[in-house]
Amino acid sequence: MRTGVVVPSMVVPSMVVHGVLVGVALLAPLLGLYPVFLVKLLCFAMFACAYNLLLGYSNMLSFGHAAFFGSSAYVTGWLVTVHGCGAISGVLGGMAAATLLGAAVGAIAVRRRGIYFAMITLALAQLVYFVCLQATFTGGENGLQSIPRGSLFGIVDLGRDSTMYYFVLAVFVAVYLLIRRIVSSPFGHVLQAVRENEPRAISLGYAVDRYKLLAFVLSAAISGLAGSLKALTLGFATLSDVSQTTSGEVILMTLLGGTGTFLGPVVGAGIVVTLQEYLSDRVGAWVSVIIGAIFVACVTIFRRGIAGEIQSRYARSSGSSAADSSTAGSSVE
Repeated sequence: MRTGVVVPSMVVPSMVVHGVLVGVALLAPLLGLYPVFLVKLLCFAMFACAYNLLLGYSNMLSFGHAAFFGSSAYVTGWLVTVHGCGAISGVLGGMAAATLLGAAVGAIAVRRRGIYFAMITLALAQLVYFVCLQATFTGGENGLQSIPRGSLFGIVDLGRDSTMYYFVLAVFVAVYLLIRRIVSSPFGHVLQAVRENEPRAISLGYAVDRYKLLAFVLSAAISGLAGSLKALTLGFATLSDVSQTTSGEVILMTLLGGTGTFLGPVVGAGIVVTLQEYLSDRVGAWVSVIIGAIFVACVTIFRRGIAGEIQSRYARSSGSSAADSSTAGSSVE
C-alpha cells in the first residue's frame, strides 16, 4: 500500500496575499496614511501595470510612455476647467485622447523591433512634450492649475480626499482584474508567444503586428486613465507629466517590481513613490541617487525583480515539496 506525505507550503498562497492587500488598502486611510499620497501611489501603480502589459507580456520597450499619461492629464484638466465637464466625462475624454494617440504612435512604432521601436517612441514622446509646452490650452510652462475634482454623476462629491481615494481604489482594482483577464485570455497567450519567439508566432500564422498594436493601444489607454485620475486628485497637470523623467520612472517601477508579474509593478510603484514622497524633503535631489542605488541592489540580488524573484522561489519550493511527497509516497509500501 502506498501513502502520500503532504508537505505544507511555507509560502502564503496568492489569493491570501491579494486578500491581505485589499484589506490593507481599505483600511489605509483609517490607519493615518494621507489619502492624497495613497491616490498618487495607486495612479502610478496603474501606470506601471499598463506599462508591464507592454514590456512584460509583449516584449516592447517604450521610452515615451509618459506621452499618454501626461496628454490624458492635460485633456482632462482642459475639459474640466474650461468646458465645465464632470469628473467622469473629463476622465473618459482624457482616456480617449490617450487611446487615439496610442493608436497613432503604435501604428508607426510596432513596425520596428528592439532599439528602433524604443527610439521611435522616445522621439514621438518628445514631440508630444513640445506640443504641451507650446500649445495655448496647456498653459505652457505653468501647466493647468486648480483643476476641480467635481462629483460622480452629481451625487458623490469627490472633494473629500477619502472619497477620492476609495473611488480611485475601485478603479485600480477594476483595471488590475482587467489586465489579469487580458493576460489569461487567448489574446494574452498570443502576446506571450510573441514575447518568447516572434518568428515562430509569425510562422504559425498570427498577424503579430496587429496583436502588438492592440496591446500598445490598451497600454496607452490605461496609462491615460492613470494620468487623468492623477490630474483630478492633485488638481494640476504640468510638463513633468509628459517628461522623459516620468517615462524613465515607470520603466524603473516595472523592472524593480518584476516584469511579467501582476503584483510586480504595484510593488515597484509603491517603493519608488514612497521614497520620493518621504525622502525628497530630507535629502533633496539625493533621492534619485538613493532610488538608483536601491535599483542596482535589487537587480543584483533579485534578477527577476522583487515580486518575480519571490514568485520564482515559490515555484521552486512547490516543485521541491511535490517531489518530496512523491518520493515519500513511493517508498512507503
